[in-house]
Amino acid sequence: MIIDGINNNKDLKKLSVNEMETLAEEMRNLIIKKVNATGGHLAPNLGIVEATIALHYVFNSPVDKFIFDVSHQCYPHKMLTGRKECFTNPKEYLKYSGYTAPEESEHDLFKVGHTSTSVGLALGTAKARDLKQENYNVIALIGDGSLTGGEALEGLNNAAVSGSNIIIIVNDNDMSIAENHGGIYSNLKQLRETNGKTECNFFKAMGFDYYYVNNGNNISDLIEAFKKVKDINHPVIVHINTLKGKGLKQAEENKEMFHWIMPGTLDEHNNEKADFTEDYNSITNDFIMKKSKEDKTVVTVNAATPGVFGFTKDFREKLGKQYVDVGIAEEHAVAFTSAIAKNKAKPIFTVMSSFIQRTYDQLSQDLCLNNSPVTILVYWGGISGADATHLCVFDIPLLCNIPNLVYLAPTNKEEHLAMLNWAINQTEHPVAIRVPSRELVSTGLEDKTDYSILNKYQITSQGKDVAIIGLGSFYNLALEVKNELKQHSNINATIINPKYITGIDKELLNDLKKDHKLVITLEDGIVSGGFGEKISRFYGNSNMKVLNFGAKKEFPDRIPLSVLYQRYRLTKELITQDIIKTLETDLCTK
Repeated sequence: MIIDGINNNKDLKKLSVNEMETLAEEMRNLIIKKVNATGGHLAPNLGIVEATIALHYVFNSPVDKFIFDVSHQCYPHKMLTGRKECFTNPKEYLKYSGYTAPEESEHDLFKVGHTSTSVGLALGTAKARDLKQENYNVIALIGDGSLTGGEALEGLNNAAVSGSNIIIIVNDNDMSIAENHGGIYSNLKQLRETNGKTECNFFKAMGFDYYYVNNGNNISDLIEAFKKVKDINHPVIVHINTLKGKGLKQAEENKEMFHWIMPGTLDEHNNEKADFTEDYNSITNDFIMKKSKEDKTVVTVNAATPGVFGFTKDFREKLGKQYVDVGIAEEHAVAFTSAIAKNKAKPIFTVMSSFIQRTYDQLSQDLCLNNSPVTILVYWGGISGADATHLCVFDIPLLCNIPNLVYLAPTNKEEHLAMLNWAINQTEHPVAIRVPSRELVSTGLEDKTDYSILNKYQITSQGKDVAIIGLGSFYNLALEVKNELKQHSNINATIINPKYITGIDKELLNDLKKDHKLVITLEDGIVSGGFGEKISRFYGNSNMKVLNFGAKKEFPDRIPLSVLYQRYRLTKELITQDIIKTLETDLCTK
């Protein structure tokens, strides 16, 4: 195989075009095999193989700087920059991150996993180069889907007038994760249909020099275009038309489904239709569909990640005008839904925990300052073994400290549905719900809580001495700790389901002082600035001891959940040990 002789990008420069075409097929097959084994981004990487080869052939990385937007498409780049064993050797499949990572290679300038950042990062890199009077190319590779992000447009706006070398490769495969949405795509379509020659050219209108490559999977055409712009002295766009999922029939035909896949997706036994299992996605979507049919003012808004919520193409089509995909634009989504609610319709904004970080100012100013009754559903919140770029542990500190917002944490199906129903019908507050990300729990009993009476916690098991407050998905952990304490120390702990993340139940917490010595808080997120610290602060001037359990403030990178739970002392055994130790210490000091 040709790839056997490619140990770095310098080896690539020795190949003929025919050899590079063979190399592209080898790389594509290795990506398919590896991603099917480990899971990961498949279709974006398959579509960019030829462009990556051409970039490394023409330019001189790491002297020339490659900056990948979101880095969903960095696998071919890794294969050509000394990390091919991650694709050729199954034992090394998990050695490297699925995203660009400077700690892995000098060819990776930034650690990125969120979208629309590449142009701004490239522009800053170019500015530093110019200030230091250095001489090299700065190349940003951004997909058409990422162009809906405000940060990308802000970057383009400034890059266009920067007056020096910055090369922006627009990888246009006519797709985001799902289909593209937004006005910019009509112009991209015009450019593709006219081979880049239409007079209506978004990029030229901004001031960019512009080149178009109709076959963005043709190595010769790409090399020719890249040579034209190498060492250029002004900002330039190279617009390449590629095929997402190229080389894998399933991915070419169903680009959305194969954007990211689970391990074994391509295995024959996994092609059979799986039995339906009810989960929090399915019950939420059933609720949305039912409410949308009953009330034509209900509208569901999503920012280009429908798969996170189980919003299939069929589901989206059934909602029709009551479904809006704003593209990769969470900031706009919050302002948009705030205005919808102010005008007395009923918006539901669905967002992944890791992505709601992008919209703090809009949450504060456009939404909460105006007290618009939007329903926000936050998905995947919790500690996980994810890549550092996609951690979902920061939403609680982010959301729970903004005035007017009510953030709720259901522990089971019935609570989740009751919270949804209250949130969408009330008109007093912006309401966020942390949709449980674990296996569905159902009590079978209707939740009749009046959620309009804010910040009222529920004691679900009365005990004494120790009170355990289990927030949301960690409520079951609280029950496990109670059983562990009873079994090993004969302590009958009180269990509390707080339901509200954003406020405290002062009456209940004061009552605990009568016959409790220690309060434990458990939250599936970082402790710093989170829910538990509110409880600690409340008891700060009293004799009540409080232990807060949750994640440390850090960026763990692909660390197994079991390891993190040990690190954070989030097992029933370790929590019990800490409770006993604290109680014993308290006795010794008296």
